[in-house]
Amino acid sequence: MVADIKAPLPQHVGIIMDGNGRWARQLGKARTRGHLEGVKAAKRIVRAALAAGIRYLTLFTFSTENWKRTAKEVSYLMFLIKNHLRRESKFYEDNEIRVVSSGNLGRLPNDIVQVLQRVTARTAAFERMTLNLAIDYGGRDEIVRAVNRVLQERNTGRISEEEIRARLDHPEIPDPDLIIRTGQECRISNFLIWEGAYSELYFSSKMWPEWDEADLKEALEAYGSRERRFGAQKAVEKVPEQSSPLTAGIR
Repeated sequence: MVADIKAPLPQHVGIIMDGNGRWARQLGKARTRGHLEGVKAAKRIVRAALAAGIRYLTLFTFSTENWKRTAKEVSYLMFLIKNHLRRESKFYEDNEIRVVSSGNLGRLPNDIVQVLQRVTARTAAFERMTLNLAIDYGGRDEIVRAVNRVLQERNTGRISEEEIRARLDHPEIPDPDLIIRTGQECRISNFLIWEGAYSELYFSSKMWPEWDEADLKEALEAYGSRERRFGAQKAVEKVPEQSSPLTAGIR
């Protein structure tokens, strides 16, 4: 069980939920079935993260690049997002999970935005865990929007790192300690590229619909075994000075 993990836990975990379509294809099923099973996996992992004591969880739900998929697939993904938010609102409230979202909501269908805003409003006071749904999200797009927010406030002078950081979608959420990607691919695909500058990366060969509590536990334990230095040099243990005939007696 994830609650039994003794190693240090990450405060914030980001997950690139990849492999839905390939999982379905391997089983001879439609891609839509893969996305449906992916939603079920997401709820399993939210439960497991909550049990483990993770304070922040960001799920890459729909990327800025996903608009390039067929209209039929995009429509189905939008349906799943809206349906999930409607059906799981009580689950979030019962478990005191604050739901927020990152991304450009201006491009989403109005009905999805309305449901999302309703869920975020109803869970705004909860502090047990924050679930950040990255919808129509891209790391580069987030940085561009943050810079534009600065420029709207002032159009002269140099822009600092702190100013950009303060205008990201959720500056109150700490940077992810761990970013997980499922589905065999080993890249971050424009996910939290500002916030994830020093994140530990964990790549899983399992497809997202297959993921469960045991997989999350394995990733968290792998994280706990690593040493994070944030660019600093690893401390070197001092080796006791060895005497030799040439140095004997010298102090």
